[in-house]
Amino acid sequence: MKKKFIFTALLFSAVIFSDKKAFSQDGWISLFDGKSLAGWKVGANASSIKADSGMIIVNGPVAHLFYDGDVQNHDFKNFEFKADVMTKPGSNSGIYIHTRYQESSWPKIGYEIQVNNSHGDWRRTGSLYGIEDVKETYVKDDEWYTEYIKVEGKHITIKINDKTVVDYTEPDNVERPEDPFRKLSSGTFALQAHDPKSKVYYKNIMVKPL
Repeated sequence: MKKKFIFTALLFSAVIFSDKKAFSQDGWISLFDGKSLAGWKVGANASSIKADSGMIIVNGPVAHLFYDGDVQNHDFKNFEFKADVMTKPGSNSGIYIHTRYQESSWPKIGYEIQVNNSHGDWRRTGSLYGIEDVKETYVKDDEWYTEYIKVEGKHITIKINDKTVVDYTEPDNVERPEDPFRKLSSGTFALQAHDPKSKVYYKNIMVKPL
């Protein structure tokens, strides 16, 4: 009986290991469990952000949801990141990279990648905000699309679905006196609730450390 139990346990472990290997063989790791904000942290105006029906929904006064989980101890330098996003008409949001938790206001550290297909701000989805901006609108409101970000060294690539919209290399020793922390270093990700009239949905939030 004991031998049968050990064999069964080993077989179960092998199946679990095989499944995990299959799940992670391409290197992508989920940052969102699809049902809660576990592993994420929000400061002021926390009610602007919620998890529901497999999505993170941002809608309300300015708030930022920072990834605070175990993957890479929420400190990423070189990576690929992707999320499926859907905007409602007139909405604005953003995805921050190389940032740090901040209790309120707009994050001062890192870069923002724009999420905006029809809001009054002319910087459209995929913009490396204020650094290399996109004027064209490549996707529509009320439709899911994939926003992809890759950071490797000083190089940032941003794709909307499969189209590259930003291909940027940060200059060595870049100085931005008016915005001194708007540069590459390392850090976490954050999702933005921009204003009460903006409503944006996120799902399938994934990272591949490089």
